[in-house]
Amino acid sequence: MSNHLENSTSPYLLQHSENPVEWYPWGPEALEAAVELDKPIFLSIGYAACHWCHVMAHESFEDPDTAALMNEHFVNIKVDREERPDIDSLYMKAVVAMTGQGGWPMSVFLTPDGRPFHGGTYYPPTRRFNMPGFSEILRSIADKWSNDRESLLEVGNELTERISDAPALRPGDGELDIQQFDRVAESLFRSYDWTHGGWGRAPKFPQPMIIEFLLRRHARTKDKLALNMATHALGAMSAGGMYDQLGGGFSRYTVDEKWLVPHFEKMLYDNAQLARAYIQCWQVTGDPQQLRIADETLAFMLQEMRDPKGGFYSSYDADSEGEEGKYYVWSLDEIRGAIKDPEVAEVVIAAFGVTQEGNFEGHNILYRAADTDSLANQFSLESADIEAHLDIGRKALLEARSQRVLPGLDNKVLTAWNGLALIALAEAARASSNEEYLAAARQLAGFLLDHLVVDGRLLRSWREGEARYTAYLEDHAALGLGLLALYQADFDLRWYREAVRHAEEILEAFADPQGGFFDTRHDHEPLIARPKSIQDSPTPSGNTLAVTLLLTLGAFEGESRYIEPAESALRAMALTAPQHPTAFAGWLNAMDFALGPQLQLAIAGSPSDAGFKELSFRAVADYLPNLIMAGGEPGEEGQPMLMAERTLREGLPTAYLCQGFTCQLPTTEVDELSRQLEEALAPAT
Repeated sequence: MSNHLENSTSPYLLQHSENPVEWYPWGPEALEAAVELDKPIFLSIGYAACHWCHVMAHESFEDPDTAALMNEHFVNIKVDREERPDIDSLYMKAVVAMTGQGGWPMSVFLTPDGRPFHGGTYYPPTRRFNMPGFSEILRSIADKWSNDRESLLEVGNELTERISDAPALRPGDGELDIQQFDRVAESLFRSYDWTHGGWGRAPKFPQPMIIEFLLRRHARTKDKLALNMATHALGAMSAGGMYDQLGGGFSRYTVDEKWLVPHFEKMLYDNAQLARAYIQCWQVTGDPQQLRIADETLAFMLQEMRDPKGGFYSSYDADSEGEEGKYYVWSLDEIRGAIKDPEVAEVVIAAFGVTQEGNFEGHNILYRAADTDSLANQFSLESADIEAHLDIGRKALLEARSQRVLPGLDNKVLTAWNGLALIALAEAARASSNEEYLAAARQLAGFLLDHLVVDGRLLRSWREGEARYTAYLEDHAALGLGLLALYQADFDLRWYREAVRHAEEILEAFADPQGGFFDTRHDHEPLIARPKSIQDSPTPSGNTLAVTLLLTLGAFEGESRYIEPAESALRAMALTAPQHPTAFAGWLNAMDFALGPQLQLAIAGSPSDAGFKELSFRAVADYLPNLIMAGGEPGEEGQPMLMAERTLREGLPTAYLCQGFTCQLPTTEVDELSRQLEEALAPAT
């Protein structure tokens, strides 16, 4: 049978379109049916790469008896959290309020008008480990709805009132203070795992925004400890099983503290943010290993996650053939069978820690168990020979792995996540002068503007030619930041103008009079509350992205209407963010930019001119996180205010380095620009 999900664009919803459950997508049809039938709503929220979502689907939603219970007593709604972050965030707040924790699959019971009164996450089919069985819960709630409805309505009213309070971002007593960053760095040092790398215990998640904060701190103060934490964390992650040692790219997190055993799903947003972190660290250290990991991660995105039209898909599942990680793990015999040269095979086995007994359910997750120098000593070979052997071995194992069944692919394109990918590609292109990255970034930007903007309005999600759902705050802001990053890589004014348009949309349609910005537009469909997200994890919150976009445009334009709402929101977070750095790292990075010194570089001339390229490349040769660049022919219409009245000297491309729109003498010489940059960044005495 088919239910109401068969016309969905979400692969997650389509996975459930043949369930015996009469699922509806979220929308008027489902909500009206609940009111008309006087039934409570069972709301199930998940995403395509979610392992436990698949488990609950197999155990309960594919079971005819369970489905019959659901269909008899409830109107059942399926939501892809990635397409509808508004619904996900609202009801996640309710589940956390009820249970103290959240996660996916999220299972919430609602009144017909959407008020939550009971919820949790994964439920087993029968009682297990002190967890009630799903059918047991269904019967209990159906009975209460019939015989004790008032108690459920009372809970629903109380919860709705609690989750309706959006966090106000009104400036209080907090002021932006650079001294707070000393306390943040000390807190991160105290909580850092110097044995295994990273922060926190198992499960252990990557923290690219924290790493950016540490790199920014090093750029500002030359704090060696901050740089050591950043490089140690990046090195530990790329050596572990969370990193795909053969195909590149990172899994979502590891279930252990050693970065060894991943939850094997691969998300676009993780890989985009981590590729950027490795590029930034390479700019600081010059370590070719950091650049290699960035290149391999971007190569994975370009080869495995990109739609032919240029957009990037959302994720790869953890499972293949019904088993988590089956695509990625190896036995010792499989390694030796795939690599024909015995010496190469033994080098690979030693390099990646392969054993007969394995490290994961009798199989081996590959991780970097020995570095090149150690292997050279072990096998009495030159380091270059070891690297050559590893290249041969990787290619052989990749060829063998290509014969396996791929994990499921969620091939929808989400605007916000693609905005993060656009930032990574554009910054990588600019920092490394990689033309492939620049071409991919241009194609991606063109795709998003051509296919995700319909009748003048930005949409959230696209799949196989169809775009749906009005965009959220994070979509406008991430896209705007990606376009600004691309503008600073190729100086095409189309990208700048579009970034300005999205900033204007944010100010017009998302602003909260209490400060900051709502996640949804002012004309969004009515929900029980208007969501407003401020916490950064695992992606920057919509507010973080919006504040960063407005601050950046303020540096280009010098306009208070961009700067003031952004700085107002930052002052409201001035106490909270430093106290909880891992939850609000994106805010800390925005504060660092706001505190400056912000450097503004305008280059007058043709971006194709060799002299122009030399000047612009000098500006990005080092890690200068608070530098923005504008460029182009003098007088070109639509340029940033930073380019106003910039002229060429003696017919040559000319650089104007400014701070607060007060500029140093213009120069056509790269060496003089270097001197000016060093002087501008020198600590005050």
